[in-house]
Amino acid sequence: MIAPPTLHRLLPALLAALALPLAACDSCGKPGVAPPDAAPSALAPPTSAAPPVPSAAPDAGVAPAPTVARPKPRCPRDMVLVKDRYCVDRYEAVLVDAKSEQELSPYYPPVRKAATSMATLWEEQRFTMGDEEAQQMPLPLLPEWQRSRDFEPKAVSRKGATPQGYANGNVAAVACKAAGKRLCSLDEWRTACRGEEDRQFPYGDKYVDGRCNVFRDAHPAMVLHGNASLGHNDPRLNQVKSNGKPLLRKTGETATCYSRWGEDAVADMVGNLDEWVEDPKGAFAGGFYSRSKKDGCDSIVRAHGNDYWDYSTGVRCCADPPP
Repeated sequence: MIAPPTLHRLLPALLAALALPLAACDSCGKPGVAPPDAAPSALAPPTSAAPPVPSAAPDAGVAPAPTVARPKPRCPRDMVLVKDRYCVDRYEAVLVDAKSEQELSPYYPPVRKAATSMATLWEEQRFTMGDEEAQQMPLPLLPEWQRSRDFEPKAVSRKGATPQGYANGNVAAVACKAAGKRLCSLDEWRTACRGEEDRQFPYGDKYVDGRCNVFRDAHPAMVLHGNASLGHNDPRLNQVKSNGKPLLRKTGETATCYSRWGEDAVADMVGNLDEWVEDPKGAFAGGFYSRSKKDGCDSIVRAHGNDYWDYSTGVRCCADPPP
């Protein structure tokens, strides 16, 4: 038992010891203040910010943004898409007046002065050549409006029409431009002709007689003039028949002469009419109905400049796909 005097001496020390925890926890119980040994709370953020969490690297398993597929180019309805790069006319062209849309005669040059001169010449010339039956064959009609006023030719690709002959390379280029198109380069023309399977003929790798309208059994100048090398500006030539059938056929009529591109196809790139291609020195491709050649899509004639024309020279256009 502690004696009273001793207790009296120890009492101040005991009171001081008891007061220490109270001073150390002077903030205990106050809102928003944590005890000194407690973990930081949401109400009492740490005095120094934690280091930021590094973002994931591009190759650290984060999926890349999806690639948006580019839409496949589309051509106008009268054209066919080739290798997803350019468009080519589905059919050989007929020509119309760019302003009035009136169709030009396919049997005369698509230039007013040349057409009227040719009509006047052959009204007399036809009686000096060929046999009596040939001489009695009348000239095709040249419309009065085509005689009387100038016009700008425009190429139109249309099935079941008589394609325009008697066109020179310069006029062919003008007609394509008026349609918002252009002449094909030789490479474009041949690629389109060979089809998706890259064959020498629209129908296969070897020549087959009759599949395209080429290498026919008659020549129109021989029928009318008795000589295949004479009178190639006679407006009647593309109306000549052999064995009761026209030598020149309507566009798209030869069902076995289509160059396939997917579910689409281009008609008559071999035969029917030769077709001008872009060449500063002049060139036309494909062969016409009486040309005695069997080289299909490789057929090319470079013997004439762009100002040349005869009954066998026609028009087909190319274009870049619209945006």
